[in-house]
Amino acid sequence: MIDERHEELAALHALDLLEGAELAAFERALAADPKLQALVRELREASAALAHTAAAAPAPAALKARILATIDRAERPAPDNVIRPGFGVWHILPWAAAACFGLSAVWLGQRASTAESQIVALRNEQTLTKVSLQTALQQLEIDRLVSAKAIEETTQKLAAATSDLGSTRSLLAARDEQVTSLSARITALASSATVLERQLGDTRQQVAQLTADLKAQGDLANYQITALASMIEGSPKSVAAAVWNPSKQEGVLKVENLPALAANEDYQLWIVDPRYPNPVDGGVFTVDPKTGARSISFKSKQPVEVINAFAVTRERKGGVPVAEGPFVLLGK
Repeated sequence: MIDERHEELAALHALDLLEGAELAAFERALAADPKLQALVRELREASAALAHTAAAAPAPAALKARILATIDRAERPAPDNVIRPGFGVWHILPWAAAACFGLSAVWLGQRASTAESQIVALRNEQTLTKVSLQTALQQLEIDRLVSAKAIEETTQKLAAATSDLGSTRSLLAARDEQVTSLSARITALASSATVLERQLGDTRQQVAQLTADLKAQGDLANYQITALASMIEGSPKSVAAAVWNPSKQEGVLKVENLPALAANEDYQLWIVDPRYPNPVDGGVFTVDPKTGARSISFKSKQPVEVINAFAVTRERKGGVPVAEGPFVLLGK
């Protein structure tokens, strides 16, 4: 920055008013300072422009008379002891020029001060702009990092949700298979229940028919009716009913849902009379392989007075004198 002293010297130098040591010192400073050179150049250009633009001032009315009087006095011989002061237009011209250049220097100084103020304001504005830009860049970077973190978290959540969706679909598929299997089992059980209900209805009809037949043959009070329950593990629906006529020593056996036998096996009926150490043989029979049903008439191989129970066993083909096989039906 140029100080006030150098500004004054620059104004005088622009008007060629510096002399001697002062001129030499200023020219050394001028050679080393580009800003000072620019100021001198601007002052020279301003003074030249001012000289061209200044309007011509009219001379005072008494100036002509004064000039003529001065010339007249100059032509007269002056006394030897009178000292005439040298005064004229050329005497005041340097002072007018100096005043003009002084005004120019003040005007240029004001312009320079205004320019410097504007430069300072621009620099401050530039600084604020840089700070604002830096702040905006930092905010953008923060927003970018936050967005990147949010995207990463969203991606992880999406991957977890996709994995959960896959697991859920697998579970749903397994549940669908279970539901299908259960539906099939329920359908099969319903079909079996329907068949059993139909068979039970048939058995009831047969028992009713048998009862009616027995009533037709004689007094029902003289008959012994015994229901036989299944002794077969896994086949609880096997049932039977035995009707015994003591007077005729004969009876009727009705069975349902007995398992089909191998070709070398028979079912054998036994009558338990406490008078005998072993059950009395009531004969052998087979059942329908599809329905497991059979209705047979039987007679005791020995006279029977009191019947404590009826039993059915699975024996070898043709039967045995003493029960050997497992019990299938038993009723007391």
